[in-house]
Amino acid sequence: MRKCGFIIGILLLAVVANAQYPGFRLVADATAFKKEFASVSARTNTIKSDFVQEKNLSMLSEKIVSKGKFWFKKENAVRMEYTTPFQYLMVINGSKVYIKDNQKESRMSSRSNKLFQSMSKLLMDCARGTVFDNADFTVRLFEGTDQYLAELTPVSKEMKGFFKKINLVMKKKTYLVSKVQMYEPSGDNTTITYSNQELNTNLPDALFAVN
Repeated sequence: MRKCGFIIGILLLAVVANAQYPGFRLVADATAFKKEFASVSARTNTIKSDFVQEKNLSMLSEKIVSKGKFWFKKENAVRMEYTTPFQYLMVINGSKVYIKDNQKESRMSSRSNKLFQSMSKLLMDCARGTVFDNADFTVRLFEGTDQYLAELTPVSKEMKGFFKKINLVMKKKTYLVSKVQMYEPSGDNTTITYSNQELNTNLPDALFAVN
């Protein structure tokens, strides 16, 4: 009887997983996946790519679409530059943050803001391959035909107030994060899709300067 209950539980779990993410199933060996993901990330020193951001707001019928470029350099330098339809730049270098919104500039430390600190850590962890060690989230791993999906659910009260969950979609062949989906408690959601990804190209330090 106990064995029967166990089998039913496994089947129900599979049904829930497939219903939530059609075409995906739970990863059978999460440890092996994490090891390979970390190994690939360890060999990645720089990332350069384009991105498209789509934001769906419950109060608007049309999504807000933005485009730009993304750069990452080990250990902890990121530059995210929005170019269309508005100009916005964010540079993170260690704990230093530089933001330029049109002509307005600001500099700060990520340590001064808990949410910003958590989000910048998540951004760095995705690029460095340490995202599954992030204590701010619990993780479930799924796989499809040519993609993996990592579902990150916030555990801290602060993060739960901003995000219901964050999904990372990765290409199976490269283990590169190709899409980030952020779901808010309000029902709003944002998807960032990366394309034209280039690895281990020479990126000048000036790109990540925070003066």
